[in-house]
Amino acid sequence: MKKKSLLAFLFMIGILVLSGCGLKQANPKQYTLNLEVWGLFDDTDVFRDIFDAYAKTNPNIGTITYKKLSPDTYKKDLVDALASDQGPDIFLIHNDWLPGFENRTYPAPPEVLNEQKFRDNFVDVAIQDFIIQGLVGAVPLTVDSLGLYYNKDLFNEAGITSPPRNWVEFIEAAKKMTKIDAQGQIVQSGAAMGTAANINRTTDILNLLMLQSGTEMVDTVDRKAKFDQYASQGDSNVSPGENALNFYTQFADSGSAVVPYTWNPRMHYSIDAFSEGTVGMMFNYSWQMDILASKAPKLNYAVAPVPQFTNSPQANFSNYWGYAVAKKRTPDTRGTDPANVAMVTNDVRAAEAWNFLNFLTTRPVQVAGAAPAFDPAIDYLTKTNKPAARRDLIEKQKADVRLGAFVQGNLIAKDWYRSDPDAIETLFYQMIDQINRGQISARDAIKAAAVSVTQIMNQ
Repeated sequence: MKKKSLLAFLFMIGILVLSGCGLKQANPKQYTLNLEVWGLFDDTDVFRDIFDAYAKTNPNIGTITYKKLSPDTYKKDLVDALASDQGPDIFLIHNDWLPGFENRTYPAPPEVLNEQKFRDNFVDVAIQDFIIQGLVGAVPLTVDSLGLYYNKDLFNEAGITSPPRNWVEFIEAAKKMTKIDAQGQIVQSGAAMGTAANINRTTDILNLLMLQSGTEMVDTVDRKAKFDQYASQGDSNVSPGENALNFYTQFADSGSAVVPYTWNPRMHYSIDAFSEGTVGMMFNYSWQMDILASKAPKLNYAVAPVPQFTNSPQANFSNYWGYAVAKKRTPDTRGTDPANVAMVTNDVRAAEAWNFLNFLTTRPVQVAGAAPAFDPAIDYLTKTNKPAARRDLIEKQKADVRLGAFVQGNLIAKDWYRSDPDAIETLFYQMIDQINRGQISARDAIKAAAVSVTQIMNQ
């Protein structure tokens, strides 16, 4: 028994070392394992060169098949497939899904990708999202964080020479660009802020404000929400979360004395209004640039880093995806000698899948004196024009006119633990909407939401 265990251990070590380093391998072919990858947004052509390059490094990998699914049904399709153990080997998960998918995923073997290597390669928010109890649960190719989209023509007309760097400057810029007619109707908005239904990614903007204001969102040990709590500040007690909620919703309050009234539920959807040239500023992610290009190809706009609160730690909020490995799946060993099929266990399959993800996402090993190694992440980002997740590649993208603001945001992006992100997003949306309707105060709304989030965390 001990001899068999030792042989199995040595075999596994061979598998873990076999691939993912970007170097030509001398190991003989032992079997054929075919991998299936599920993704969103990208077409197969994006990965063809990457799959071909990996096949040259690992003789045990046969065909890598990529399947592009619909965003509308992706999560349900994925959950159903994984429940039957017949899902993909590798699949995309949103950056806030891992807590809910922990029992469906196989963490990276430390010999392939450990916590320290992950920290060395990727931005801090990915560490928050994808490492659980010291194990890597998923790995990103790209990270996206919020940027400030601003209409350069409206800025010029208002005499504003540069995008706001802090929220005081943001308020002043919004005030200068907002135009209200004699009937009290907003005919030109300085900023798409304040409501729920007609602002894209409204809850992400609220999360941004909460994290920037230093709000402690949840206590994962005691399993309770804390974003409604008060803290001592000088001679008074303040609630950073409540203040952030108040700040956001007052842009939709015609009686606000703190921020300008710039938005209401009757306005066009924020992306449409921005494309029409009737709003000066909005917050969104890099992927909206393609949508704006199709809606308004001649729109004169730019993207800047999001404003920050003065004398507070800088922060942004991210929204991105990473690749995970299915916990269980029947290995696809078509093409393998029947005598060797039994050696391809589920553990071997998972290790091979992680070897590929290590190859795909992390910095390749560069041999001194050799030509530069093929870098799959660079190949992917070049073809898709997306902001990088890897720290070394962010340095290369900082000066990029299109991506610079987003990759700078990636370096300061933060997140918080959500055991049920869909339910919590709905709660935050309802919180904003009820305040807009005058049904509840910000204080009562945030306290009620905190009670509900605590209940969700203890289900």
